Amino acid sequence: MLTLKSEREIHLMHEAGKLLAACHKEIAKMIEPGMTTTEIDQFVESFLKKHGATPEQKGYKGYQFATCASINDEICHGFPRKSELKNGDIVTIDMVVNLNGGLADSAWTYAIGDIDDKTSKLMEVTKESLNKGIEAAIIGNRVGDIGHAIQSYVEAEGFSVVRDFTGHGLGPTIHEEPQILHYGSKGKGLRLKEGMVITIEPMINEGTWHSKMDSNGWTARTVDGKLSAQYEHTLAITKNGPLILTEQ
Repeated sequence: MLTLKSEREIHLMHEAGKLLAACHKEIAKMIEPGMTTTEIDQFVESFLKKHGATPEQKGYKGYQFATCASINDEICHGFPRKSELKNGDIVTIDMVVNLNGGLADSAWTYAIGDIDDKTSKLMEVTKESLNKGIEAAIIGNRVGDIGHAIQSYVEAEGFSVVRDFTGHGLGPTIHEEPQILHYGSKGKGLRLKEGMVITIEPMINEGTWHSKMDSNGWTARTVDGKLSAQYEHTLAITKNGPLILTEQ
């Protein structure tokens, strides 16, 4: 179901988003070779509890963790684990925060130690593709305008856009309408309206866009074993343009 949010609801989601952004910044300070994603997951749960918030996806459809932690060729929904991160790895930490009933959803990809130039470019293009998608998220545009902005930029840079996973509406539950495709054509799809709150979360691959599913039924990874990166923000569609809720 698609719901339009009131100013009060957007304010609550913004407060959750600021806390989520603060958590990501703390992860950025601590993440390094030798750390495990289990340790990061435990830190996130503790950080949120300290600030009166909870990890919304823990328990969602049986999911057991406070975060998704996707390493290297994992596209999304990677399980936190006890194996150590290595120099040259990349890892995407994705989380949904519930603070006083307001939800916020954001993912960052982190470089572990020193990464090569191609990996650095993948991360930079992924982050910029998110920015381009956000720029298109204005009243009167359609969801296809967001997808087109992302896809045309990413493919011109020599990378590919994952098709199997999308952005979405957010609040009062984790996944609501509309789906936000990260590829598509201008002028197609649902028209954006004031009060909509959506996530834009492009998953960008070094090689082909195709994915395959691990036996755990959650984790998706690239079919060719090449790297994948992701950046995600939650934003509100307002009369003054897109309001990013997951930054401080």
